[in-house]
Amino acid sequence: MRNLLPLKLKNLASSLSKPLYAVGGACRNFIAELKSSEIDWDICGPLSAEELCVAAENAGFNIAAVYKNTGTVLMSDEGVHYEFTSFRTDRYVRGVHSPAEVFFTDDIASDARRRDFKCNAVYYDIAKEKFEDPLNGIDDIKNGRISTAVSADKVFGEDGLRLMRLCRISAQTGFAPDEDCMNGAWKHAALISDIAAERVWAELSAILNADLKYGVKDAHYKGLKLLRDTGVMKYILPELAAGDGMRQREDFHNYDVLEHTLRCVLYAPPEIRLAALLHDIGKPFCKNNYGKFARHEEEGALIAENVCRRLRVPLKTQKRVCELVRWHMYDLSGVTSENKVRKFIIRHRDILDELLLLKQADFSACKDDLSVAPCVERWKKIYEQMQSEGVPVTLKQLNLRGDELIAAGICPAETAKTLKMLLEECAIGNVANERQKLISYALARSCR
Repeated sequence: MRNLLPLKLKNLASSLSKPLYAVGGACRNFIAELKSSEIDWDICGPLSAEELCVAAENAGFNIAAVYKNTGTVLMSDEGVHYEFTSFRTDRYVRGVHSPAEVFFTDDIASDARRRDFKCNAVYYDIAKEKFEDPLNGIDDIKNGRISTAVSADKVFGEDGLRLMRLCRISAQTGFAPDEDCMNGAWKHAALISDIAAERVWAELSAILNADLKYGVKDAHYKGLKLLRDTGVMKYILPELAAGDGMRQREDFHNYDVLEHTLRCVLYAPPEIRLAALLHDIGKPFCKNNYGKFARHEEEGALIAENVCRRLRVPLKTQKRVCELVRWHMYDLSGVTSENKVRKFIIRHRDILDELLLLKQADFSACKDDLSVAPCVERWKKIYEQMQSEGVPVTLKQLNLRGDELIAAGICPAETAKTLKMLLEECAIGNVANERQKLISYALARSCR
């Protein structure tokens, strides 16, 4: 452990009259042999925020913020971030994330008991170079187990965000919650409704990318299943949870709507996992309201937009995800005419790569078939043919500019629409990508 610790942090610990500890994820990951390229250090000790702040500044750390009421100091050095907290105990108002009262203490065991899980309550005395384990958390870590620092009823009843943290930490580390932990989470699942949407989204996003944290295989899928199994999913994504147990045609699907969705995320690369999570979110709505799944992609795009807004997903991501949900079924059976596919590719070139990834993940999730999806194979061949023909797929590749169109007599208000039309006509071979031919074609089709 000492080899991981930054030299400046060790120097800071040596300068203090009281112990300074590393705690939480860094200790857990070292014992579990979980490796990450970056470590943000949680440190703590029986010191006040003021004492630590003075010593840290003298040691050359940059102080970003000091919160005296919680004994917290945020600081950094050469791109590495540190969060110090004074040893303390907390009193919560049920379900509210922030403590209502904070009581400072010199007792490490008291500090450990106010934490969430035993695996996160292992301390490393930086100066003495030894672990302190007041709750026997090392045993949990070595056995890949998550148990709560005190009773699960108290841990989850105090802070609803711990429900999401359980699913995220379990996914990232591969640790399994014990029975008491699961029962406590299930009992208090509704408390996640009291947590700010931004915090829920941050944890959900981390779960969707959980396999990238420490390289645990299928971590993102397992994290989502834990959201389902703890009952949390029905509060943060009720539209999605409604698909649990909803059967689908067995000639196309091995799984119900929700399990198919989770497997779509399993097979999806990181950049499209939110779209994979929401791609069939319209199915429960359509089945319950219309008796069938038909046109679920259209309803799904609207529902996905509402979900993204509710979770405060960044606007750029919202737009992209909703587009992917809307079009993931297009030409699924491969009978759409090639000209229509070519025009679609031109119109939606900005999402084409991700749409093909989503189509592939959707196909694989139906029957765990990792072969190339027929639709994906067809579209790639069509696109390769377009490229071999020299078809322009972006306005930059079109051998005509807007000002040239206007100079030729096209109405200025029609310029953008005309350029897009010319791109599509080039794609289906109705006009060559040559300046004069494009102008002539445009003049024949547009107002003057």
